[in-house]
Amino acid sequence: MEEIDLKELFVIFWNKKIQILLVIIVFIIIGTVYTIGFTTPKYSASTTLVLAMTGTQGGNENYITTTDVTLNAKLVPTYRELVRSKNVLREVISNLDMKDENEDVLRKNVTVTSVEDADVIKIEVTHENAVYAAKIANEIAKVFSEKINDIYNIDNVYIVDEAEVNDVPSNINHTRDIIIFAFIGFVIALAYIFILNMLDTTVKSAEEIEKLYGVPVLASIPLIDSFENEKGGKK
Repeated sequence: MEEIDLKELFVIFWNKKIQILLVIIVFIIIGTVYTIGFTTPKYSASTTLVLAMTGTQGGNENYITTTDVTLNAKLVPTYRELVRSKNVLREVISNLDMKDENEDVLRKNVTVTSVEDADVIKIEVTHENAVYAAKIANEIAKVFSEKINDIYNIDNVYIVDEAEVNDVPSNINHTRDIIIFAFIGFVIALAYIFILNMLDTTVKSAEEIEKLYGVPVLASIPLIDSFENEKGGKK
């Protein structure tokens, strides 16, 4: 296979810059049409919970022991799983009277994360309806807190921040999409031009002959398709 140095490759791409630009523009248009016309907007809302078990000393004063902190840290992974459990989600759907809501689909749209080195759990819900996303997130936090009290007989889950309605779609970012599709178009255009050039076996210059065969070119004859005579005609 013919070897092409970087300088020659750059020249090839530069000579095809108009074609490359056109391909990039086409992909940008495709990406914009896709995100606007074919992507269903989804909205995210999140609520934050903190684990802060307290005991009582002297009947009135609240305090937190080292044992409480250790227990909370161990319970965080378990709580993350319980938030997305069927028991919790079914009750949430029932409480909100969302009969058309599919339990499995809802579970996929619920994300539970914990802050490293902190007893904080974040519950994020994604839904096609921004209001429902906030309602579901808040109801999950409420039901989950009640379930923990029933299961472990402890009351250590507190809601720090309730979910709020967010009208900005979380799955649509026009700037990001344009950059991604422009990059895809750029790569495809370069690959196409490169492959097309590698398959082209025609000789384009005297320098190419010298490079291929290692012999100097003594003379060249220009190819003229036609020329005008003195009267302006063609011969």
